Amino acid sequence: MAFDTIIELQDVSVFQKDILVLSNVSLQIERGQFCYLIGRTGSGKSSLLKMLYADLPMVDGFGRVAGVELQNIKDKEIPYLRRKIGIVFQDFQLLTDRTVKDNLFFVMKATGWRDKIAMEERMEDVLEKVGLQTKGFKMPHQLSGGEQQRVVVARALINDPDVILADEPTGNLDPETSEGIMELMFEISTSGRAVLMATHDYTLFRKFPARIFKCEGGKLFESESFDKEESKNGA
Repeated sequence: MAFDTIIELQDVSVFQKDILVLSNVSLQIERGQFCYLIGRTGSGKSSLLKMLYADLPMVDGFGRVAGVELQNIKDKEIPYLRRKIGIVFQDFQLLTDRTVKDNLFFVMKATGWRDKIAMEERMEDVLEKVGLQTKGFKMPHQLSGGEQQRVVVARALINDPDVILADEPTGNLDPETSEGIMELMFEISTSGRAVLMATHDYTLFRKFPARIFKCEGGKLFESESFDKEESKNGA
């Protein structure tokens, strides 16, 4: 059964350890939509993302991501959910002792790929998508920050996920490199995936306008205007 609504939450509480950080969270994100998630440090952005990929438990309300219901999800179901989700972190989290290709192979093996030829083809395909088709043999330290982040995006795409969750993916990058990563993320959303991206960089909104969800005062709400958020934050 294909869901056009890729992320759906109704009346959910988000906890970090035992502390309630967000209450009565409801949101709906459709296939092909790009959405920003903003808010001060500690407002619950990362905790919300972690709950969406089942790193934090959902204790109440209703939640479904890529057709998988999150309440009472069993440990053995979590790998299946994560195959449908691509995760992009700010700090890359690449394996520094392996080449770009071996970083991708590692994820593929961990998520159940067995056919060597199919793995090679898929890997070439995603490296081409992120503009790194000639860099597969390089070690992470031989790449620029922007190239490393592109490897992270390639890794997130490897299982052809329904949704990309990105936590400050441009946080460590210069403006020009950030723009390249944003173009890539928007391209990914137009190919029928949903993208939810946490960011502090309000200058992105003008060039890449999209829906904005804001964590503030223990609540999540949709912000009507990126102009308002930009001016409020002096961007």
